[in-house]
Amino acid sequence: MSPTEWLLATQLQAPSKLVPVDIAFAVLAVVVLLPGLRHTRSGSAWRAVRLRAVAAVGAAVAVLLVCWVLSDVLNLFGVALSPVTRMWVAIATAALALAVTGIVQGGRGRRVLAAVLVPAALLVPALGVNVEFAKYPTLGTVVQSDPYPALDLHAAPAAALPAHGEVRTVDIPGTRSGFPARPAVVYLPPAALVRDPARLPIVLAFAGQPGAPSDMFTAGQMGTVLDAYAAAHHGSAPIVVSVDQLSAPGRNPMCVDSTLGKSATYVTEDVPAWIAAHLPATPDRHAWGLVGFSQGATCAMQFVTAHPRSFGAALAISSELQPIDQNPRHSADQAFGGSVARWKAAAPIAQMRANGLGGHALWLTAGSADHQFSRNARALGSAARTAGADTVVAFAPGSGHDWNTVQWSLRTELPHEADTLFGAIG
Repeated sequence: MSPTEWLLATQLQAPSKLVPVDIAFAVLAVVVLLPGLRHTRSGSAWRAVRLRAVAAVGAAVAVLLVCWVLSDVLNLFGVALSPVTRMWVAIATAALALAVTGIVQGGRGRRVLAAVLVPAALLVPALGVNVEFAKYPTLGTVVQSDPYPALDLHAAPAAALPAHGEVRTVDIPGTRSGFPARPAVVYLPPAALVRDPARLPIVLAFAGQPGAPSDMFTAGQMGTVLDAYAAAHHGSAPIVVSVDQLSAPGRNPMCVDSTLGKSATYVTEDVPAWIAAHLPATPDRHAWGLVGFSQGATCAMQFVTAHPRSFGAALAISSELQPIDQNPRHSADQAFGGSVARWKAAAPIAQMRANGLGGHALWLTAGSADHQFSRNARALGSAARTAGADTVVAFAPGSGHDWNTVQWSLRTELPHEADTLFGAIG
């Protein structure tokens, strides 16, 4: 492994690496706060300590109030900020306030330490929040926008069954939709890499918004789950295509055809046509499934309920009850021609009532600490059972609206979805 590869493989969530960093950060903050040994008996030195402490505590309280307004009152982020995230934001703000007062008040040595505290106050809390959300497992996932090599459709087949599948990127054109999708990420199990492979089930996967198709494999660790499944099934696992339903990280077409782009046509027509032409996919659409997280989970529910003949199963991780961008009025104006009635009709529960889901299988999951999306999972599950679907509702213990929930859901429920899809082939 080259030094660059070693650096990119650095784990960003390992306690063995993060605990020493946290301790060093705490020691640095204490050193900046307290007076030097030569000044411990000085009254003015302790007045400076009190001033720095008041500035740090005041800044922390102020930012917690801002978090409450933005998250709980205005719901600016669409999900509530977790207590752990709020804690790290408060720590970061307090440390920055402490650094500023140290730079203004201190002597040369203290100013140097306070200056060092500034980047530490940004980096260490960011690492803490990353542990909470599990978004970036390694440094490589932070700095590499395209972590997987391109898929070679003309590669020679493997001479023997490989031990692991391959994760590759590929451009899937919006031939009919004109949708400007970013490259998809494809998982090919060992059974798909040999000569004359059997026709395999297909799973379309969708990351959340903001996000990218690779997120399902970097943050979600989907490839590890699929390789484990393949190892237990003689190299066979579903082919997974993680599709771009957004076209840009911050864009939300709400998985319908609108002036924002024909996202639905891209996913339900362009992508299946490309898969059928280039991958060893089963033509039985009952053996095609869906997986999604957050906005991607909402899309998965939209597609399986609006197109029940095209997909036989879905795993929706932290789904909304309807496609949403900010609020109902804005959503209707953006993607439904200004019609709130059309927006309501596109909700998965409304589609279940209209189309039914007999013969389908659904898994609805959320983090047990994510109360809003846990309620959504229960509501969707109840409606799905009424519509005739075999339905499982489950909650990741202790996690919230984050990639820890995704990892748990994929480990726990994706193998069941794979079993269902293989069973549909017969």
